[in-house]
Amino acid sequence: MDALVTGGTGFVGANLVRELLKDGCGVRVLVRTSSDRRALEGCDVEVVEGDLLDPTSLKRAAAGVPIVYHVAADYRLWAPDAEALYRANVEGTRHVLAAAADAGARRVVYTSTVGALGIPKDGAPGTETTPASLTDMVGPYKRSKFLAERVAEEWAGRGLPVVIVNPSAPVGAWDVKPTPTGQMIVDFLRGKMFASLDTGLNLVHVRDVARGHILAAERGRVGEKYILGNQNLPLMDVFLMLARLTGVAAPRLRIPYPVAWLAAASMEGWARVAGGEPRVPLTAVRMARKRMYFDAGKAVRELGLPQTDPETALGDAVEWFVARGYAARPARRSVA
Repeated sequence: MDALVTGGTGFVGANLVRELLKDGCGVRVLVRTSSDRRALEGCDVEVVEGDLLDPTSLKRAAAGVPIVYHVAADYRLWAPDAEALYRANVEGTRHVLAAAADAGARRVVYTSTVGALGIPKDGAPGTETTPASLTDMVGPYKRSKFLAERVAEEWAGRGLPVVIVNPSAPVGAWDVKPTPTGQMIVDFLRGKMFASLDTGLNLVHVRDVARGHILAAERGRVGEKYILGNQNLPLMDVFLMLARLTGVAAPRLRIPYPVAWLAAASMEGWARVAGGEPRVPLTAVRMARKRMYFDAGKAVRELGLPQTDPETALGDAVEWFVARGYAARPARRSVA
């Protein structure tokens, strides 16, 4: 096998698997017994069942593999047991990197997130070196990924050839769950997006993120971080792009932050009482208070990160969600 991918049943991981297969690589995928494997549909891979918290299974998965892509993470903005995120994201990363070291991997790519990076107070885009501390992290997901980055840096300092990548907000095909950004697109297609917040994000095609992982393995400097992103966009601009692509009207109402905060807090409170998950987690609203703008220039310069037009990325996401039955095809489309 040429590469091990953890998290191959997830959004970014499944696209990475497809890019590796496109390159002619033999791919091994670590999969939990209970995992939904729809994202690997049609992929000729070797499946090894295991868990991030089971070091024995990780050693078995990493054996004889020269490149390890640790993409797996517990990506939830709300969880009844926040400690589960720390166990998977922090301790799980520690276990995977230990297994890669024991197996003698010649390169490890660790998938972090731009959420673990700092955001300048002056509104400028964040970079890999923007100062950040644990207290800057909003919610257990971001905190757990911030701490997991420290684990990756620690292993790099000990000699493991680790490169860290920080994807922004990917969109595209094979978003099976879907992710929060993908769910926003689905809700838009279903006509459920009646309002927006005054916020912004860095949008990137998931295929470019997947290719960025491969480029990081080939060209990345050990111990360095690379933002895998593309264009910074106000949220309303994203909705206007979707409107052009689909003919579905963009929301005209903008919700004030305090109103969104109270609504999300109420949803979380009800979820804890009645069970289930809140439709809008409070962490998501708190994160939206800052524009998540980042500069991917380092990855473009050093890795050659592709920069697919974000409208193309949104169009690919729309096509995939419609084809898979997440939403009905809009009555009027501006693209084929």
